[in-house]
Amino acid sequence: MNRYPVWKYTVIVIVLLLGLIYALPNFFGEAPAVQVSAAKSTAKVDASTQARIEEALKTAGLKPDLLTRDASAVRARFASTDDQLKARDALQHALVPNADDPLYVVALNLVSRSPSWLTTLHAFPMYLGLDLRGGVDFLMQVDMKGVLDKKAETFAGDIRTGLRDKEIRGTSVTRNGQTIEVRLRDAASLEIAKRLIQDQFTDLTTVDSQEGSDYKIVASFRPEAGVKIQDAALKQNITTLHNRINELGVAEPVIQQQGIDRIVVQLPGVQDPTRAKAILGRTATLEMRLVDESAEGRAAETGSGPVPFGSEKFLDREGRTVIVKKQVLVTGENLTDAQPGFDGQTSQPKVDLTMDSKGGRIMRDVSRENYKKRMAMLMFEKGKGEVLTAPSINGELGNRFQISGSMNVVEANDLALLLRAGSLAAPMEIIQERTIGPSLGADNIAKGFDSVMYGFAAIMVFMSLYYALFGVFSSIALAVNLLLLVAVLSILQATLTLPGIAAMALAIGVAIDSNVLINERIREELRNGAAPQAAIHAGYDRAWGTILDSNVTTLIAGIALLAFGSGPVRGFAVVHCIGIVTSMFSAVFFSRGLVNYWYGRKKKLKTVSIGTVWRPKTDGAAVAE
Repeated sequence: MNRYPVWKYTVIVIVLLLGLIYALPNFFGEAPAVQVSAAKSTAKVDASTQARIEEALKTAGLKPDLLTRDASAVRARFASTDDQLKARDALQHALVPNADDPLYVVALNLVSRSPSWLTTLHAFPMYLGLDLRGGVDFLMQVDMKGVLDKKAETFAGDIRTGLRDKEIRGTSVTRNGQTIEVRLRDAASLEIAKRLIQDQFTDLTTVDSQEGSDYKIVASFRPEAGVKIQDAALKQNITTLHNRINELGVAEPVIQQQGIDRIVVQLPGVQDPTRAKAILGRTATLEMRLVDESAEGRAAETGSGPVPFGSEKFLDREGRTVIVKKQVLVTGENLTDAQPGFDGQTSQPKVDLTMDSKGGRIMRDVSRENYKKRMAMLMFEKGKGEVLTAPSINGELGNRFQISGSMNVVEANDLALLLRAGSLAAPMEIIQERTIGPSLGADNIAKGFDSVMYGFAAIMVFMSLYYALFGVFSSIALAVNLLLLVAVLSILQATLTLPGIAAMALAIGVAIDSNVLINERIREELRNGAAPQAAIHAGYDRAWGTILDSNVTTLIAGIALLAFGSGPVRGFAVVHCIGIVTSMFSAVFFSRGLVNYWYGRKKKLKTVSIGTVWRPKTDGAAVAE
């Protein structure tokens, strides 16, 4: 009656082993480390960089416990913070000779002490939130005026192109702040221009007037269109920040909107604000412009003449001068994808670009009018522009086209990464920054850990005293629940915060409630005169329906918090929901396995150790057994 088949015990053993393996990395803690990453999009962190780091540390008499390199950074782990600070100074001196134009960022960081065999099994510790691990917190202000100015500049260029396509001569299109002024010679041209703007630029509203013999149209943003443009720019900036920071390997960053023009960025584990600012500063803007190939432009490239009016001077990745026109054709906002590959005819490395419909139309028109001319792709970082590449236009372009020539495989991959990472739709500035030290985070962890452990110990003592051996079984099941909860959070690589620790404490109460229901049901069966084996069987079977109902309703509340909450509320909800699922396994399936293993082998069971069972007497009094 009360026996588990072998396969059920096998499932329990496998689950416990997996839970132990994946929960184990969380108990090794973190070690001080120094992280070296690229300060520019064009810089690389490769094997030669790692060799320079090893040489610099050896010269300084420092030996790291572990030195690792991935696609974005080299990390050196040390035994003490003193060695960590010495290593940072040594690497700063060796890798950043010019602080005004750094090629690398040397920053303090924390890395897991988890042994390599656990890492090989893909067992990693949970991410810790800003309040537990420490890190940096930025509040960034988005320049919404710049968003509308940039959009107005784009509209002005599009209107200019549209009027030229309709062969309307003698017109001038200028941007004045966030309005666009169109001047025309006659009334017929005025009507054509008005119809063009109304048909193709629905975000604009127009007012026309006559000034002497000329006509003027003033186009401005509709109120609802301005709000839509600003909202889209804010969302694009958030997406771009996610892409950039994720590419750099920062664990579980928090990037979310605050108000209508602000973004909150939290980077757990980054203790150096300079490092964090460097990460945010790398969120570059991408622009495509035509190269000025006039005689004056060529003279300016060779240094034998001034930069022509309407053009600008930039340097490419090899330090060569490139003169490009000021007019921006398309931006990173129009680029949807960039993937490296090989040209099917020449077998040379290439980068395949995909534009949105608007970008594709612009590229098609530009390529027709500028066949065999060069088009530059510029990346702007921290206000400085750099030419990534300036290939020739060798055919009609559209939504899909490729960049090839004078690139190796690594350069093609790097260029695709830079282009794919996106661009900012609007400039931003940091208006508030906050650094939470690791000592404060460690204090929060200690207090949270103590609260969970003290609560667990108090419940274990009460259950053992009140329910005797069944209370011990319930306490073991509760420990298994905590183990599985930590393991699942680690497998999901969830971020644990202070609200998450509070949810863990709540999960203990929810889990033990199921065992209380089971134990009381068994007592009730014993009071009604059932045999011990039958009471155990009926207690688990009849308590299951109540346990399922209570946990499902609690889970619904947790899912609602997860769906509609944000920030700390979501952190609480994640741990709460996972705790409910693990508690149903541990409190019912696992605890019944323990009871069956202990009592199921006894054929003639007369009593069970479940505390005092009160039996009512016929005269209304009660006696204990």
